[in-house]
Amino acid sequence: MQSKQINNIKKVGILRGGAGKHYIRSLKKGGEIIAHIFENLGEKYKIFDILIDQDHIWHFNGIPINPSDLINRIDAVWNVSHPSFSNILDSLSIPNIGVSSFAHTLENSKEILREHIKKIDVQMPRSVVLPLYQKDLDGAMDKYAIKKAKDVFEKFSSPWLVRSFTENSSVSIFLAKTFPELVNVIKDLSAQACGVKNEASILVEEFIAGKVASLYSVPMFRGEEIYVFPLTPVTQKARPQEVFSFSEKELLTKIAKDLHKHIGAKHFLKSDFVLNSRGKVYLLQINGVPNLKPDSHFSEVCESVGAKMHHVVEHILEQMLLNARRI
Repeated sequence: MQSKQINNIKKVGILRGGAGKHYIRSLKKGGEIIAHIFENLGEKYKIFDILIDQDHIWHFNGIPINPSDLINRIDAVWNVSHPSFSNILDSLSIPNIGVSSFAHTLENSKEILREHIKKIDVQMPRSVVLPLYQKDLDGAMDKYAIKKAKDVFEKFSSPWLVRSFTENSSVSIFLAKTFPELVNVIKDLSAQACGVKNEASILVEEFIAGKVASLYSVPMFRGEEIYVFPLTPVTQKARPQEVFSFSEKELLTKIAKDLHKHIGAKHFLKSDFVLNSRGKVYLLQINGVPNLKPDSHFSEVCESVGAKMHHVVEHILEQMLLNARRI
């Protein structure tokens, strides 16, 4: 009986790394998935670390390997690196989970995402990306900051959210309520970015006051084509003004489901919204990889419907393997 159970264990590789600005984030997200599956689903899945280093060399549990050699070593791959690597896996007929190239582009370009979601009548806060300050081209820092602040002011009024446009999710976000505050923040961030690797620009966004909501959607979960987890406040200690009415929950759930279908998310989608005082919904951002940390908001949401995060992870893996068998 024990021998049969061992034979039924699926071998899953977690593909992470790759050259480019997403390298560090990919390593981190892949590590979280490896740890989560190992700790919660180790009896059903044997996990292998597939790392692509910055020289584009593939490694299988630390040993260099040709991608074609993966065919006889694993049953499936979860790709949290660049979606182009999924094309390689597809060419080898290796079942894989990952964000499509199109969805990846939408995640990383707010302008393209904004244009795409107009078709389903969803709006986003306006934004401006300020190029990295270069003294030789832009002149004195003070004049540069004033000029860029004017460019922003001409497009939309205060207040503004300002941050370095980087893959570092822990980067500070500043709220500028006046023009002088905007100038000072631009100047400070530009000065910090000078000579710092991978700091490319500054993002200035229109601040939308309202109730913030994060919704999670998964295809074919609990028998639904697109299952949207019930809306749960980002913090369980939500203030009264942050509690959503039944009609607001219905509206946001419908938009989340429409967005999932419109984007063509294959396995999972997190959609962050803000609902202003007039009942208008704005999309803030999307993400195609779940946060599997034990204290994450996604963990709270799963608990609210009597599930665990690893139930969702197992569902995603099983759906991917089931679809692969149908092909």
